Amino acid sequence: MSRDDGTGDQGVHGAGAAPAGGLSHRVPELGALELLLAVARLGSLGRAARELGITQPAASSRIRSMERQLGVALVDRSPRGSRLTDAGALVTDWARRVVEAAEVFDAGAQALRDRRDSRLRVAASMTIAEYLLPGWLIALRGQRPDTAVSLLAGNSTVVAERVLAGEADLGFVEGVSVAAGLDSVVIARDRLIVVTAPGHAWARRRRALDAGELAATPLILREEGSGTRQVLDAALGGLARPLIELSSTTAVKASVASGAGPAVLSELALGEELSARRLVAIPVEGVGLSRELRAVWPAGHRPAGPARDLLALTRS
Repeated sequence: MSRDDGTGDQGVHGAGAAPAGGLSHRVPELGALELLLAVARLGSLGRAARELGITQPAASSRIRSMERQLGVALVDRSPRGSRLTDAGALVTDWARRVVEAAEVFDAGAQALRDRRDSRLRVAASMTIAEYLLPGWLIALRGQRPDTAVSLLAGNSTVVAERVLAGEADLGFVEGVSVAAGLDSVVIARDRLIVVTAPGHAWARRRRALDAGELAATPLILREEGSGTRQVLDAALGGLARPLIELSSTTAVKASVASGAGPAVLSELALGEELSARRLVAIPVEGVGLSRELRAVWPAGHRPAGPARDLLALTRS
């Protein structure tokens, strides 16, 4: 015969079934269990509170909250001190095992953090790798001298692929867009400059170069996938067939300086050559050649440890 006194549904859940909800709603918090262990060891709620760095009223409140949560009295308080009840002694034995397990958990988590923090894998586009990253890595070494850093330099497409494949903890790209599956933040802005050798006909022009003429001129370009090439292609709405394709900014500069033809390169890469007049900057009108430089990482996984610190340095 079923009962209708509020317990008639035990046949559904089973006699003595635990209340619904996750463990976090039914098991006291770790700090409360540590307090109970301290009371058991010291025989005084006040001394236990001092050992844990909390006030006695806060300790009393924590014990009362735990007693309400468990539905049993745990500590008898008297002028002579605090004594565990029989239930309190039993709960203390369970609490000791929980705290010991938590200590093992904490030690394991720290070992994982130590392993993560012992290395940093960075992938960066050529311009960033050559002209910005060295300074950031020197600053990072001052903060984390024990972290070993490995660097892969490649074009922006390769960088995105390496980060997505889990082969780099943090990437730096310079293209017009960010690959699907990556989160990003702008860390700097850059400007592209048309350059030629001093003896090139464009170096003697009296008026700015027209964007249409630039688009129609065969240029010395970086390879497909280069962020610089992507930005230039998007800004001009298409490019003429390359005069030469090269895989590094240094090679492009050397080719331009030799008189092979014009190129469009990052302002970051041209300071020394322009100052020494080995290359000449050519003004361009009718098109904007600025771009954003970005840090990238797998979507939903904010950089942590050394990667987080390096990201902060790029924005300081």
